[in-house]
Amino acid sequence: MFAFYVIKQYERAVVFRLGKVEGPARGPGLILVAPFVNRIHRVSLRIVTLPIQSQGIITKDNVSIDVSAVAYYRVEDPVRSVIAIENVQAAISQIAQTTLRAVVGRHTLDETLSETDTINQAIREILDVQTEEWGIKVTVVELRDIQLPESMQRAMARQAEAEREKRAKIIAAQGEALAAGELAVASDVMMAHPLALQLRNLQTLVEVAVDKNSTVVFPAPLMSTIAELGAFLERESKSVAERPAAPGQPAGSGNGELVLS
Repeated sequence: MFAFYVIKQYERAVVFRLGKVEGPARGPGLILVAPFVNRIHRVSLRIVTLPIQSQGIITKDNVSIDVSAVAYYRVEDPVRSVIAIENVQAAISQIAQTTLRAVVGRHTLDETLSETDTINQAIREILDVQTEEWGIKVTVVELRDIQLPESMQRAMARQAEAEREKRAKIIAAQGEALAAGELAVASDVMMAHPLALQLRNLQTLVEVAVDKNSTVVFPAPLMSTIAELGAFLERESKSVAERPAAPGQPAGSGNGELVLS
């Protein structure tokens, strides 16, 4: 006479005969055991999600924070997971809380916030070593939530704002330095080519003249303007004097007027 048990694909059956383990775990599928003599204990091989409750932790730089995490583990050896420990989930939960406090307490607040991957890896390795003798494999540990005191949050907000202002001022100063350098290069070019300044002045007038309702007063160097005007008048006077006389009028004679063309 035999008893029939159907073991699912994700399960294994640890068979006890008169209180002793009978060989390795059995399954999946249909298994036969002798009733009243054999007893089976079903063990799931699926990955189990284990939330780690929020822990009050003091960091290396004496900041009180609350940290919660989540761990994922699975059974690798069904026989050892049954005979080595009574309640696997409770044991892993307790040791995970202790390990979380120990690992996070060795880091500063900035390291805890920025180096979560390193902390996760350290916690997983410690748990994996301690649970190996139970036939358990810890696959992943992740910090889920880090809660800071309100005073610390305000201080970090002020620090972040000051850091952004510092970067903005540095960028603005760098822009001013680059602009000053380009202006120096432009001034050197204009000194080497005086006409470039006049062309720039004309371009500025064109840009300003877009608004036709405005009156533009454009300053110009007084002495150079007078000199240029005098040279222009002198050229025009010579041009008038050298112009051929009209019929019936003596050469070089005019009506006393300066004609500007």
